[in-house]
Amino acid sequence: MDRLKLKTALVTRGHTQALKDGTVKPRTFDFDFEEVPAIIQAFRRMVRGLEFDISEMAITTYLCARAHGKQFVALPIFPMRAFHHGAIVCNTKAGIRTPKDLEGKRVGVNRGYTVTTGVWARAILQHQYGVDLNRITWVLSSDEHVAEWKAPANVVPIESGKKMEDLVVSGEIPAAIGVQINSPDVKPLISNAKEAGFEALRERGFYPINHTVVIKDELAKANPDLAPDIFNTFAEAKRLYVRRLAAGEIQQPSTDDVFFKRVMDVAGDPLPYGIAPNRRMLEAIVQYATEQGIIPRRVAVEELFPASTHALTA
Repeated sequence: MDRLKLKTALVTRGHTQALKDGTVKPRTFDFDFEEVPAIIQAFRRMVRGLEFDISEMAITTYLCARAHGKQFVALPIFPMRAFHHGAIVCNTKAGIRTPKDLEGKRVGVNRGYTVTTGVWARAILQHQYGVDLNRITWVLSSDEHVAEWKAPANVVPIESGKKMEDLVVSGEIPAAIGVQINSPDVKPLISNAKEAGFEALRERGFYPINHTVVIKDELAKANPDLAPDIFNTFAEAKRLYVRRLAAGEIQQPSTDDVFFKRVMDVAGDPLPYGIAPNRRMLEAIVQYATEQGIIPRRVAVEELFPASTHALTA
């Protein structure tokens, strides 16, 4: 019987390289990788057209897609994590001195409101700095991957013909999340943001999940061993990477490598897979997505993943 060849969209990183180069092979299928110029394009293609059998996907895009009945399911594999204290920038001439000063203002959001960086950054503003998110008008630079999602009343599109970066530099929009701006007047709102992220990790175990991996429902249902096989294959590739990272065997470390090594020094495994080691962060992102109107109700973490993966950890 011919082995399955599954069309797959996945970013090449240290912990996925062994999948891409064939060092680690699945037991029951073969990957058929499509190199997507920017992985967010794969998110949209998967949400709107089910164009991949397996796809990396932003965690809040998955939550939103799932709430709208999209025909794929996530596996508890989390190939991208990051801190988001530094994602919030402000115009220093706009009178924004503390996060609370954002209340009553317009704040830009790069791309859509359901983008994962925005969800985590707004949660930091709300839960760490006491900001009332409902007192801010959120201005979006683009649309959402999940076209069916309906925005809350305080979420609006950018004015036609305007660019978010220009509006922040001019101070017309005094702050924004997730934009890259090269201007002496635009600085991170939270000072020493990188260290704030590591402090949150040390003190509260706050280690945001950015991406997961999804597979088509029809494949998961027709092939009961597929989800565990995918999980175990990703896990083995990750183990090889973490072993090399711990041993100092990466000759030219990338920015990701440097970040993951520092996380390792603080918290151990920088890329834990499975529900159990990630339950706090999974429950947190479900809570924040509900509070911010990304999904209509809180769901149990186990509802997000196939039963065959619930006990798997790596």
